[in-house]
Amino acid sequence: DRFVLRSLEPARVPVLLVLNKIDQIAKTRLLPIIEWYRRQREFAAVIPVSALTGDGVEILEREIIGRLPEGDPIYPDDFLTDQPERVLVAEMVREEVLRHTHAELPFTTAVVVDRFDEGADQGVLQLFCSILVERPSQKSIIIGSGGTLVKQIGIEARRELERFFGARVFLDLHVKVRTDWRENDKILDQVEVAPKARG
Repeated sequence: DRFVLRSLEPARVPVLLVLNKIDQIAKTRLLPIIEWYRRQREFAAVIPVSALTGDGVEILEREIIGRLPEGDPIYPDDFLTDQPERVLVAEMVREEVLRHTHAELPFTTAVVVDRFDEGADQGVLQLFCSILVERPSQKSIIIGSGGTLVKQIGIEARRELERFFGARVFLDLHVKVRTDWRENDKILDQVEVAPKARG
C-alpha cells in the first residue's frame, strides 16, 4: 500500500480510493482504515465496495463517469455495438453458462456459434451453438441431471437474445468435449474468450 501511495505522489489528476471486500470487514474496523488512508494523501473520493455483493459499485461507476471528459461520439446514436452478431450470441450464451455453473468453469468453457440463420423459418432467428469444455466431468456439470441445467441455460439465453435482437429465437445448444480447444487457433478465432485464453 505504501508503495502504491508513493507512486501516486506525482499524480496531478483526481485519485479515487476504492476499498474492496467490505463484505468481509465490520464497519467499526473499516472507518479507521479509511482515516489512515486520508492522512496519507488527499483523495477525490473514498468508495468502499464489495465486488462480491455489488455494494458500492454503482457509486464507483458514478464517480468515474462523472470525471471522464466529454468527447466526440465514435459511433452514430443508433449504433449499438461494433461486435459481430456471432460474437454477441456466443457471449450471451457463455454468460448464462457461467451464471448457472457459478463461475466454476471460467477458462475451460467457450461458446462457438456453428450456424446463424436469419429468417430461415418465418422470421425466427435460428442459432446453433456448441458449448466447448475440456473434460467429460465439465460436460456433466453443464448438462446437469437429466439435461435440466443446459435446458435452463438455453431458456434464459434465448430470452436475452430475443430481447437483444427484437425477434423470436430458436436456440440449439450442444455441449462438446474438446480437450485442446485453447490450443486450436481456428476455434480461438471464433470464441468470445479468445483474448483471455491466449493471454
